[in-house]
Amino acid sequence: MNVRFRILVPAVLLVALVAVAGCKKKVEPLSPAETAPPASAVQAPAAQITATPSVVSAGDQVVLSWRTADATNISIDGLGDVPSSGVKTVTPTESTSYHLVARGPGGTTDATARVTVNPPPVVNVPTSTMSLEDEFKAKVQDAFFDYDTYDIRSDAQAVLSRDASFLVSHPDIKVVIGGYCDERGSNEYNLALGQNRADAAKNALATAGVAANRIRVVSYGKEKPFCSESTEECWQQNRRAGFTLDR
Repeated sequence: MNVRFRILVPAVLLVALVAVAGCKKKVEPLSPAETAPPASAVQAPAAQITATPSVVSAGDQVVLSWRTADATNISIDGLGDVPSSGVKTVTPTESTSYHLVARGPGGTTDATARVTVNPPPVVNVPTSTMSLEDEFKAKVQDAFFDYDTYDIRSDAQAVLSRDASFLVSHPDIKVVIGGYCDERGSNEYNLALGQNRADAAKNALATAGVAANRIRVVSYGKEKPFCSESTEECWQQNRRAGFTLDR
């Protein structure tokens, strides 16, 4: 009896274990979708852009600097696609907002850097307070001659050219050209020489575009000297074609 009991008990236990094992539910493996992390775990892109300096004058340069993270496509308005980080020098002509957009698996992020461009300063051009007569005296210069000649030398030609430019730009002005001589020689001779000097200056102005009917000539000979000393320096001052407004 004892022997049969000892054999029967282990056999019963073995059958019970096999039955329990056979009743346990089989566990299926998880699908790929169930093993992937939730969408909320994917990081949204990070983006930053700066402009230095942020306030400039027209024509000044600005340095743009940007960096991003977790982005696969980055662009800046006006510049197009750019790398994930970088530096670029720009020269805005007007106030501009540089808008950066970073796109990635986690979504889209943007950032903006504003540059203010100040207009160029207004330059106030002072208006002339000179009277026409004062302006005439400042701009229209006398032409000087060598001794005993009415040939226009090179320095006098340059002076007459500037005189003509002023008179052409002021078409309402009429002018008197006086012919002057130094004290040497007779009155009659110097009156004729003064006339020739005034005529030579008139012809130079007319050639440069000043209407001849705006010019009147007169010879003073040696009667109205600018300097009374008997020196070459003084004589040179008296050998001239002088200009005055014709009233």
